[in-house]
Parts: sequence; C-alpha cells; structure tokens
Amino acid sequence: MSFENLKIESQAGIATLTIDRPKALNALNTKTLTELAAALESIAADKAVRALVITGAGEKAFVAGADIAEMADLTPDDARRFSELGHRVLLELEALPIPTIAAVNGFALGGGCELMLACDLAYASEKARLGLPEVTLGVIPGFGGTQRLTRLVGRQRAKELIFTGDMIDAVRAKEVGLVLDVVAPERLLPHCQEVAAKIASRGPVAVAQAKRVIESGADADLRAACELERQAFGLLFGTRDQKEGMKAFMEKRKPAFQGA
Repeated sequence: MSFENLKIESQAGIATLTIDRPKALNALNTKTLTELAAALESIAADKAVRALVITGAGEKAFVAGADIAEMADLTPDDARRFSELGHRVLLELEALPIPTIAAVNGFALGGGCELMLACDLAYASEKARLGLPEVTLGVIPGFGGTQRLTRLVGRQRAKELIFTGDMIDAVRAKEVGLVLDVVAPERLLPHCQEVAAKIASRGPVAVAQAKRVIESGADADLRAACELERQAFGLLFGTRDQKEGMKAFMEKRKPAFQGA
C-alpha cells in the first residue's frame, strides 16, 4: 500500500510510520488523516507487527498541527465533519492492540500534540516544542485534546496549557508528564525503536491484554477494573504463549512467542 503523505517501514516486528509533509511541517489535512486511517487499518491486520512508532518527516516537526490553510474557511458543519474525521482516526490509533510510540522530533502542536496523546508512549527530542495553541486562533482542540490531555496530566495543568495556548519545550513537557523522556535528536528514533523492539520481544497476546485492561479500567471504579484484570489474567493461561513463556523460564532460555 502506497501513500502520498505517509511512509511506512516494517522490520523485525516494528512498524515505523512517518507523517511525510515536511513542506507543511507535516500538518494534518483531510488527505493525510484519510491516509492515516487506511494505514492504521493495514497495520492492525498485519499479525507480524508487534509495535508501532510514529514520527514526522524532516527535522522541524513531528506534526505542527491540523492544516490551518484547509480549516480557515470551513463552515460550522464542515468543521464538525473535519473534527469527526480526526476523532475517528485517533480513536482507531488508540484502539490498536499493539503498543504505539510517538517519537516527537520537533513541533507537536494542536493536532500533532493530539496525535501524540493518542499514542501509548511518547519520547521527545531535545528540539521538540509541544502545545495546544488553538485558543490563539479562536477555537479549541478538536481531535480529543481537551479530554486526553486532562486524563494524562490532570485537570488543572490541562486547563493551564489549553487556556494559555502556550508552547512548552521538551524538558517542561517531561516535567508535566506529557512525554516520558527527552533524548538527543539523533538518538530519538533509535531510542523509540529500541523500546518498541523490547516490547515486541514480550508475549504479544499478554501485551495486548495489558493495554486493553489499562485503557478499559482507567475510567472504571477500582473493583470493576480489578475484575477486568482478573478475567484477562485467567484467559491468558489458555494461550500457547503462556505455556511457552513459563516453559522457557524454567528451561533458562528466551521464549519464542507466536502471538497465540
């Protein structure tokens, strides 16, 4: 499958998806979002892929935002449809059973920050700049940013970032919990791929169940969330991966997980 605004490479169970509109700082327009939806569907269907890394082309931007040139003259109905597309795509990203990692190599603003927020893990280059500046344009985040940011950093910090529209550097982003770590620009993609490779070496069914339980349990009360964990824990003992993992442990060798 080929795309105009995306690049996908796969190696050793790791897919790397690059938003490839460097002249537009990788801004998300309708075409790019539509291609991203198709790419995610393809990745979800590929059982050989065990982790996904997302980054942006060039040195300046991860994704600088949604495409303002496309949005400027939208009617309210057009804007709702554009928001619906962004929400649908990021929900598809969030729903992938494999772990997703954002390699934030430059500007991650507006829709770019929202794309990062929909990933499971995020690491930033020292050159990265992040924020949700929509109020400076007279609008608000439209791809889930008000909700995912609040769940990640807390209500008060999310309000500060959204109400001011301020852009913050990578160090501050780590301090407030937007990204996990900050690394040198040349180490960013290798670092994310190393994390992805480590995850890919673990039991893929177990990792998928862990992701499902964490996400589903986050909005449940503790008793219900723990019941989700109990059920998933029991189900995994019916998999070949569980048998292989525990047998390999007792035999002091690396397990050969099959994802079944």
